[in-house]
Amino acid sequence: MDLEARAHSEHPEALRLWLRLLTCTQLIEKQVRGALRERFDTTLPRFDLMSQLERAPEGMKMSELSRRMMVTGGNVTGITDQLVTEGLVERVDVEGDRRAWRVRLTVRGRKAFQEMAQQHEGWIVDAFAALSEREIAQLHKLLGKVKADVQSRQQPASTPGQQATPETA
Repeated sequence: MDLEARAHSEHPEALRLWLRLLTCTQLIEKQVRGALRERFDTTLPRFDLMSQLERAPEGMKMSELSRRMMVTGGNVTGITDQLVTEGLVERVDVEGDRRAWRVRLTVRGRKAFQEMAQQHEGWIVDAFAALSEREIAQLHKLLGKVKADVQSRQQPASTPGQQATPETA
């Protein structure tokens, strides 16, 4: 039985929607984790770290990686150590800060990540194959509204013009 089926009819529809989203996320994540392990002998956290680095060719400090991945510094350090050993990422000194370094993809790491990212994209597209392009766009827009609303309630009052909109989500 899936999570949303456990919610009874007297529960708000929003609760059943939340449970449906959670179930879908868990199912898709399980498929992606399995496919990454089977196809590339890697894990989702390793893929996520490499994904962050791919977006920052100059590299990132460990603290920034930790913040963006929403995990502890220890988790990032462990994954980074493995990827350094495999030659997929490298540590470079940060000018003016002898205690810090940047982590960035190596040429080999960038090539490996591009192959993984291409496959990952296909897996995600397949996961939404039951929806039309129009339905996907509509769902994306609606979830953007939810995201913006939740973010606006979590952040201190923002200055005018800085509030997230569904279009920027």
